[in-house]
Amino acid sequence: MRRRFLPLLAAALLVVPAIPGAAHADPSYPFRDPHLALQARIDDLVGRLTLDERISLLHQYQPAIPRLGINLFKAGTEALHGVAWSNDIDNGGAVVQADGTSFAQPVGLASTWDTALIERVGSAVGDEARGFNAKNPRVFGLNLWAPVVNLLRDPRWGRNEEGYSEDPLLTGAISTAYGDGLQGGDPDHLKSAPTLKHYLAYNNEAGRDVTSSNVPPRVLNEYDRAAFKPALEANAATGVMASYNLVNGRPATVDPDLATLERSWSDYPLFNVSDAYAPYNLTGSQKYFSTQAEANAAVIKAGLNAFTVDDANGTPTVTAIKAALDQGLLTVHDIDVAAGQALSIRFRLGEFDPDGGPYAKIGPSVINSDANKKLARETADKAIVLLKNQNNALPLKPGGKVAVVGPLADTLYSDWYGGKLPYQVTAVDGITEKAGSVVSSTGSDRIALRSVATGKYVASTDDAASVLADSPTAAAQFDADDWGQDVLTLKNVANGKYLGYNWGPFVTRDDQPSGWFVQQQFKLEPQADGTIAIRYAGYETGESWFGPNRYLTIDADGKLALGSPDAAGAAKFSKEVLRSGIDEAVAAAKTADTAVLVVGSQPFINGREAHDRTTQALGAGQAALVKAVKAANPHTIVVLQTSYPDTINWEQQNVPGIIWTTHAGAETGHAIADVLYGDYNPAGRLTQTWYASDSQLPADLLEYDIIKSQQTYLYSKQTPLYPFGYGLSYSSFKYGKPSVGRGQVTLTVTNTGKRDGDEVVQLYTHQRTSRDTTAVKQLRAFQRVHLKAGQTKTVSLALSPADLKRWDQTRSKWVVESSVYDILIGASSSDIRQRTSLSVRGETIPARDLGRTTRAETFDGYADGVKLVDESKATGTSVGSNAAGQWIVFKDAELRGTFTAQVASLKDTTIQVRLGSPTGRLVGTAPVTATGDVYKYAAVTAKLAKASGHQDVYLVFGDALRVSTFSIR
Repeated sequence: MRRRFLPLLAAALLVVPAIPGAAHADPSYPFRDPHLALQARIDDLVGRLTLDERISLLHQYQPAIPRLGINLFKAGTEALHGVAWSNDIDNGGAVVQADGTSFAQPVGLASTWDTALIERVGSAVGDEARGFNAKNPRVFGLNLWAPVVNLLRDPRWGRNEEGYSEDPLLTGAISTAYGDGLQGGDPDHLKSAPTLKHYLAYNNEAGRDVTSSNVPPRVLNEYDRAAFKPALEANAATGVMASYNLVNGRPATVDPDLATLERSWSDYPLFNVSDAYAPYNLTGSQKYFSTQAEANAAVIKAGLNAFTVDDANGTPTVTAIKAALDQGLLTVHDIDVAAGQALSIRFRLGEFDPDGGPYAKIGPSVINSDANKKLARETADKAIVLLKNQNNALPLKPGGKVAVVGPLADTLYSDWYGGKLPYQVTAVDGITEKAGSVVSSTGSDRIALRSVATGKYVASTDDAASVLADSPTAAAQFDADDWGQDVLTLKNVANGKYLGYNWGPFVTRDDQPSGWFVQQQFKLEPQADGTIAIRYAGYETGESWFGPNRYLTIDADGKLALGSPDAAGAAKFSKEVLRSGIDEAVAAAKTADTAVLVVGSQPFINGREAHDRTTQALGAGQAALVKAVKAANPHTIVVLQTSYPDTINWEQQNVPGIIWTTHAGAETGHAIADVLYGDYNPAGRLTQTWYASDSQLPADLLEYDIIKSQQTYLYSKQTPLYPFGYGLSYSSFKYGKPSVGRGQVTLTVTNTGKRDGDEVVQLYTHQRTSRDTTAVKQLRAFQRVHLKAGQTKTVSLALSPADLKRWDQTRSKWVVESSVYDILIGASSSDIRQRTSLSVRGETIPARDLGRTTRAETFDGYADGVKLVDESKATGTSVGSNAAGQWIVFKDAELRGTFTAQVASLKDTTIQVRLGSPTGRLVGTAPVTATGDVYKYAAVTAKLAKASGHQDVYLVFGDALRVSTFSIR
């Protein structure tokens, strides 16, 4: 089923008439014959559907069609690192969490650098998806919304935990492996149908539905698209989900790539879906279309096949699509193509086969099976990165007394896209199995909050948190954990539950901070009179959700309420510290041979979907805890459990041993202990740069041009805290001299240590000469190799001249430039052990020919403030200027006489043509007359003064305008 089966839906669709009156499907219908070609089956079924039925298939919940024996089909079950959750159609769309195997968060999966392992993980998740589907197909569908392949360009992105890497090659390799596993190994059928998220150039949460990612063609092709292409090209995914943001001025929900370029990468029909509510953003927050009929027509024409809106109610979607048909915005053929694509994965899943296909017999027994638990532990082991090991502080010797302290010492957290853990092995649990004895402490202050006005204490009651207790009994005591930037969670001592708002009243009800709004967050703000005001710090506290009030008051019944917009009107409390968390942790550490500090992030608080991080710093309370415990016990080990990089500079300088893990599922504690005690020799490697400070990042998270802003290991010239690819081992490895030839680089690697272990051999290249700025170094291949102590293996890494291609913006094509390419092989992007080079005879990019029609977006450089914008709502990209003096440049070009450009503008202005710089020699000025519409273009011209030789040509804009194309002839 290769490209010959891509949609060719014209006359074939109407060969077989629909039979509206049939009560049951005829089993002899061709669409039920698995021996027919995929496209023939699709065409047959689409041809039997009424127009209304075809339209109904374009909603997330494809309704049942009883007359053809077709059941309801639900698109979208979350499965980033295990089956996570889905919505219950029979209970108002309520979220149902899965309680299957939860593997390490995706950034942890990628940290294994082990594609064979990740394929096994994907296969286990695909099995469990089938198991949950067998239990309840109306909740757990087989179209899985995973993996996330958005690049981890900036570690402040709130969804860092969901992605794999800042590098497109590594991201492509891991996503392909995971997708292959999810799909299963049958050539004609799918175990599950993975959907890549989120297309395209999406790395910010603040204003994500209204911000535009400004991505020049080189970055778009070499970086952002390059992350999505490998899995689709390998047929390891069945479609993409469009992202919320705009890309170069156009909402990604109507990105024309979805119907063109993206589909060309796959050999199969693709099923593309919208993100939740995104089609309504087109007429809402984005104001891109005036009616939903226009919006829905554009969504379908752009190449999306599923509207994820209105939960299970497809009526509004169907109504808008019918209106679009009536208005001539869509044709029946458009519907036929989209419906066929929507059905394509259902055929491949075996739904229309008489026996349900080869995976139909997988049942619930696979869920959280012993084999999957074992795999989860293996994965968590392989994901851990050893960051520091001074003077062999690790591994620890079994036995002895160990103090295990910190807010993550004896609990495991899941995340928004994680399932419900069926059991928990915490760090305390895992270390207890290895140590002689263990003493533990959360390091949390135990506090009581006393009303200054009444003298009563805040206490947990059955129905609400009330200020009624006369003394600080257990019900009036709370353990306060600091998650950074003064945000605390308050866990009640009496019932072990967290204080939360719950839309009113305040209750101590929740097992963990969780939910979309995460209402278990507070700040205790000191006031000038020595009292404190309690600020509710739950997410989404805007007036549209909670009203203007942010501060806690006490109502007439003595219950906490959200009753004041400021601290001045808030209830006044005194904070009584009943137990110092640091003092307790220090006391424990002083009595122990070793102190293990487990610190890090709370996945629902420190950064997640809809909430970016504003700093990479560890919470101040946790940082203070580390310093105090280290002072009390020099043999202190830090276990950093986070979903992203942190600036742990003090810890790196002062703590002898540091390991990093993500929130790695139920087996996290076993994995931590396995590595701490040397039962597993760590070989995880960082998949993104860990910067030394926030100042090493761009000021604006929306800076998507990684070349101009010198982001990621590819272009950054700064010294990071830990480089891309970094990770230590309890063994040492020697690299032999490499040889290059026949499309590969070959070398020997020897384990020179006393322990068996894995080495991740990484191959980078650097292009010595180029017309343009190229990467400082770029990952081209890698291999995780297991070596016994003293063993030598030959490692072969694929590398051919074709792998060295880059995007030539002057001609809008891929090119391999003639150059010498340094080949750098090592244990990280900074730890290069061997070097050689490869001389490649490729192309020399010729001088710019501006005599041809040139797209303005193909510039070589641009001023700050210049933006790429939509040429029309359907297709094309223009250059937009919003102020006088902004410019774009085209280097190494020859001038020939007359400048002509296609320009749209709302006011009269000018375009100057200058040479050498934005203030260089003026050779012509083109007057621009307002066109009155940003999508209405008109030609402007200017006769240019003569200039000899090749020049750097600057177009300098007089005011706000848009330029699509130009030429100089």
